[in-house]
Amino acid sequence: MAEKRAMMTQVHMETARYLYVQHSYYGVQIGDLGLSMWLAFTSGVTEFDLLIANAGGEVVACSNRDLRLLGLRVPEEMLGAADGYIVRMDAAGDIFREPRKIVGAPLVQLEGGETVIFGYLFVLSDMSAFHEEWRTFSGVFILIALGVMALAFVISFFATRKLTQPLNEIAGAARRFARGDFSVRVDDTGRYDEIGELTQSFNAMADTLEGSEEFRREFIANISHELKTPMTVITGFAEGLLDGTIPPENEKKYLNIIASESRRLSRLSISMLEMSSLHSASLEPKNIGSFDVSEVIRLALLSLGTKITGKQLDIEANLPEEPIMTLGDSDAITQVVYNLVDNAIKFSRQGGTLEIDLWKQGALAYVSVENQGETISEEDLPHIFDRFHKADKARSADKSGVGLGLYIVKTILDNHNQDIFVESHDGNTKFIFSLSIK
Repeated sequence: MAEKRAMMTQVHMETARYLYVQHSYYGVQIGDLGLSMWLAFTSGVTEFDLLIANAGGEVVACSNRDLRLLGLRVPEEMLGAADGYIVRMDAAGDIFREPRKIVGAPLVQLEGGETVIFGYLFVLSDMSAFHEEWRTFSGVFILIALGVMALAFVISFFATRKLTQPLNEIAGAARRFARGDFSVRVDDTGRYDEIGELTQSFNAMADTLEGSEEFRREFIANISHELKTPMTVITGFAEGLLDGTIPPENEKKYLNIIASESRRLSRLSISMLEMSSLHSASLEPKNIGSFDVSEVIRLALLSLGTKITGKQLDIEANLPEEPIMTLGDSDAITQVVYNLVDNAIKFSRQGGTLEIDLWKQGALAYVSVENQGETISEEDLPHIFDRFHKADKARSADKSGVGLGLYIVKTILDNHNQDIFVESHDGNTKFIFSLSIK
């Protein structure tokens, strides 16, 4: 349609130029028969109708030789619009029976230095041509639209399939998780969009769940192991006392063994509760305050005095005279010091030396607990803070521990964002941990 309109405009310009030359230079009137014949020729070549009106708007010539049109007046609104340059749909008043596409403009010449309108030229096109062109265009448009829709469908199908593939994998992995298979993982394609983040988060969750499941199995296995021995001893000796297998003179001895194993079960239960509390607690300690860590160490030594005397240990406590005020949960740090000193006493050789040091370095205070006893093997050192970990020698030498003391120590210090180190060589084992100075 735009091309048709451009052709009409071009025909109008060329015809107007021809009429100007004929009228201005040769004095040919715009209603002359010769001009009507030229208009008819131009119409036959271009398939457009041409209409000429005089300065008053009266039709004086037309290309289709329809004498009925001569003398009819072009509506004033068209003449006013034609003072510029018009392109419109109109029936030109009573001139035509149906609207036509019209391109029109005035015919002007110079007279005495002024521009004078000596007529009007209109180029008209039957709407059937435009309708045909529109049908052709609409057919092409529909084909293009259908092609674009088909292409969009294909692209969206594959894009959606690619997008939902990892989601389907995650859904499948979740179903396997529900059946108890915690080893499944979703392939990480290295994407950096939301799907990639979801995949990484899912795999991280899977690692956590698998770790929790391993901990559950390990927990049950260790609890079973720790409970088996004292329960067997208690049951065996109790039945022996009841059925008379154990002589009356040995009853006190075996009752003491039963009491000892019962106390061991009590300690195991308390340790289980502590571990459960630490495992479920917030990572941030709740009762933060300042306290003198020197006083905490002194109280721990006093509370463990009986055990120290029983092992005949020499205590070397290198504590500064002035207080060292540190930040943290004083009860939790007291448990850390108690567990470390109790562990050092437990694995010290008879008559050995237990050394405790406290010093400041920068913004931190350091506490060191060192004992003389068996050297911890290099294989056991990386696992010394694991739950229920007990080296074979320690397990055979110490029946009262359950392998949770150092795990509790490490968990408390992690909650305080502090570090703990261990080194063991030549029979000397040293634990060092840090605290923030107020």
